[in-house]
Amino acid sequence: MKRIANPFLTIGYHSHSYFCDREDELHILSKNIKKGIHTTLISARRLGKTALIYRLFEDLERENYACIYTDIYACTRLKELTESLALAIFKKFPEKRGIGRYFLDFLKKLRPVITYDALNGQPEIRFDFAQSNEYEHTLRGLLEFIDNQQIQVVLAIDEFQQIADYPEKNAEALLRTIIQTLKNTQFIFSGSKKHLMLEMFHSANRPFFSSTQMVGLTEIPTDKYRTFIRTKFTERNRNINDEAIDFILSWTLSHTYYTQIICNNLFAGGKNNIGIEQVRQVCDEYLNLQQVTFMQYRSLLSPIQWQLLVAIAREGLVFEPQAQGFLQKYKIGAASSVKKALQALLDKEMIFTIESTEKTAYRIYNVFLMRWLQRTFY
Repeated sequence: MKRIANPFLTIGYHSHSYFCDREDELHILSKNIKKGIHTTLISARRLGKTALIYRLFEDLERENYACIYTDIYACTRLKELTESLALAIFKKFPEKRGIGRYFLDFLKKLRPVITYDALNGQPEIRFDFAQSNEYEHTLRGLLEFIDNQQIQVVLAIDEFQQIADYPEKNAEALLRTIIQTLKNTQFIFSGSKKHLMLEMFHSANRPFFSSTQMVGLTEIPTDKYRTFIRTKFTERNRNINDEAIDFILSWTLSHTYYTQIICNNLFAGGKNNIGIEQVRQVCDEYLNLQQVTFMQYRSLLSPIQWQLLVAIAREGLVFEPQAQGFLQKYKIGAASSVKKALQALLDKEMIFTIESTEKTAYRIYNVFLMRWLQRTFY
C-alpha cells in the first residue's frame, strides 16, 4: 500500500489506515448487508458518511461483494439519475472481460453516447431518449442487469433525498417498485438533509416507508479521535501534546471535516513538536483565508437573518431562539420575524437542528463560519 504524504485526508478515501473509528456503524452496515436489509444512512454534510461507505466496501470486497457507489447530488431528474447509475456500473466492471463485457453489450442496446474527458480520461455516459418512459425502462434494466449476475451486489446511492425534487413525481415509487423485485442487491441510501430523508422513509404515505433500517452518523467519540490524531503524528516521528489535541477537538466540535482540515494544516507545517500555540495559529490563519467568503454571506442574507446567524454563533447552541431573553440579549426583533428568519437559515443550510428527547437545538452548519463569527462579533 502506498504511503501518502499527509495522513490527514480532507477529500476522498484512501484506505482503512487513514480512517478513524466508526466500528459500531461499520458493524451495523455489514450486518444489514449480510441479512438482506437495506439501510438508510443519515448525517450532516462532511461528517464522513461517504468515507464510511468506502470503508465498508473495502471489507465487503474481500468477501467478493460487488460494491457500487453513485452520488446523485447533482442529478435533477430521472434522466440524470439513470446516467449516473449507468456510469457507476460501467466504471465498476472492466469492460473487456466477464461482467464488464456483458454489461457493455447490454449498454450498447440502449444506444448511449459514451465519451471520455480529454483531461482526465474518465468516461461519461449520456442517454437521449425521446420519451420519458424510456428512462424508466432503462433504469429498471440497469438494476435488473446487475441483480441477475451471479454475485452479491451492494449499491450505495448518496444524497438520495434529491429524488424527492425530481419533476417526475413518480421517481420514488418507480425506484421502490424496481427494488422490491431484486434478489441479490442490497441498498444503502445515504443523505445529508435529515428532515427530507426522515420524511421519505418514515412517512406512511411515501413509497419507501419502513423499507430500511435507519442509521444516524454523529461525531466520532473524542477519545477515539484523540488516539487517532496522536498516532498519525507519532507514526511520522512527530509529537503533538494532549493540550493541543484537546483544543483541536473542542474548537472543531470533533466534526470530521473541520478536524481533518486543521490536522492536515498542522502536519503540513512541518513542525516536529506541536503545542497549543501552533494549533491556535493554524486556526487563525485558516479563518483569515476564509474571511472573504464569509463576509459575502452578509450580502446574501436579510439583516434579521444575519443578526440571528451571529447570535446563534455566539451562543454555540440555541434551544429557544424565539424566547424573549434571547431576542433581547441580541436585539434581534419580534418573535414572529425571528421564526421566518430561522426557517430561512434552515432552508439555506446555514444552520441545522440537533434533536434530543427533550429539546431541539440550533447550531451553525459550518464550524469554521461559527468560529469566524465568534471571533469577529464577540
